Amino acid sequence: MSSGAACGLSSLVGMVGEIERNPLRTVLVDGMLAAAVTGRAEPAPLDRPWPVLLRWTRFIGIGRLPYGVASSLVWLAVTIGLIAGTNSLLRTEGTEQGFAHPGYPGDGTALLIAVVLSVPLVLRELHPLAAWRLSFVMMALIDVSAYMTVPYVPGGVFAAIMTLYTVAVRCPGTITLGAAFLSAAGVWIKDTETAPGASVLILLPVTVGYMFRVRRTSRRELAEQERRHADAEAVLTERQRIARELHDVVAHHMSMIAIQAEAAPYKAEAVPDETRRDLAEIRATALDALTELRRVLGVLRSEDGAETAPQPSLDRLEELIANARGAGLRVETSLAGDIAGLPPGVGLTAFRILQEALSNAMRHAPGSRVHVEVSSDEAIVWLGVVNGPPGDGKAPAPLPPGGGHGLVGMRERAAALGGELTARSTPEGGFAVTANLPVKARDRS
Repeated sequence: MSSGAACGLSSLVGMVGEIERNPLRTVLVDGMLAAAVTGRAEPAPLDRPWPVLLRWTRFIGIGRLPYGVASSLVWLAVTIGLIAGTNSLLRTEGTEQGFAHPGYPGDGTALLIAVVLSVPLVLRELHPLAAWRLSFVMMALIDVSAYMTVPYVPGGVFAAIMTLYTVAVRCPGTITLGAAFLSAAGVWIKDTETAPGASVLILLPVTVGYMFRVRRTSRRELAEQERRHADAEAVLTERQRIARELHDVVAHHMSMIAIQAEAAPYKAEAVPDETRRDLAEIRATALDALTELRRVLGVLRSEDGAETAPQPSLDRLEELIANARGAGLRVETSLAGDIAGLPPGVGLTAFRILQEALSNAMRHAPGSRVHVEVSSDEAIVWLGVVNGPPGDGKAPAPLPPGGGHGLVGMRERAAALGGELTARSTPEGGFAVTANLPVKARDRS
């Protein structure tokens, strides 16, 4: 049910009791009220792809236009043709051998009838329900049976069918059911002789349109679900990678604690027994913690147990910058503070963020000018990578389906240290990534 329909029905006294007693009747009342007055259709998609069977039109230039624009132009042309054809038919049927039929309203009125019956055809793209309402009212009021064999104008019938189809595609099922029921009731009230055939004509566009809507909605939901799964998988993969790297950092420190606790008694000639016991307990606790850490995080390592290379830090920043310049980027750097003496976890995270930001610049802004800024003090490390638009003659690499996981990974890394990361487009057509990483872990309890 649309929100407009819900607001309209809420004013009906005793509707809740009626819903419980007769839900089918409620659905019909709900749908008819929404279709006739309160309902709203979904907006037309702004970026619709060309249908597969029409993509050949690119070779003649038409297919290079946005599909929505081309479709509107085509239906405008069809509407103009329908007005001309309907007007000609009414004048032909209304006159015979130069004399007007007694029921013929005149050429001016015939042209007006042709216009009001055909205009819903071109309005239906922007306002499906308004187009159907106009078509329904005009078909109900205009009767040409006095000088034609049927009470309906063929052009108006075509426009009504197309508006019903669009309502079925762009409106919820309740509104579609209400529009179909009102249309069917209208044809039976207007002319029972032609009502069976008219009912079939009503059922056909409603059924086809509703099936198309279900198919499109299912595809959209599936694509959204796949996107969410891809994002969740990217987050999980990055967290696993972070866990492996932090495991290496923490394991190194725990090993050093155990080694220093074991060696401490031998650095002095006279060490009290109580101190020896304390040091032995520290060593045992460190080894137990290291064993537990490896047990919990060891499953995150690759199957072959590789990844034995030392983890990078900002002491390899010049190497990273050189690689970016070798790929065609014009990199400028601004460094401040002791960036080589950062804690291993902070240095690793900073290196990975800068690495991913520069990789994104290589892919999406090749040949661009990039400014890399790194500053550090005792409390925080500030990172900034700002690139301009692609260089002259350079084309950015197309975004892969479900792209953007690099940004997800950078945010995960910053958040793991209690820091923050922002990524945004710049007014000059480039992209900026900034991050703040605390040097000491924050208490997030």
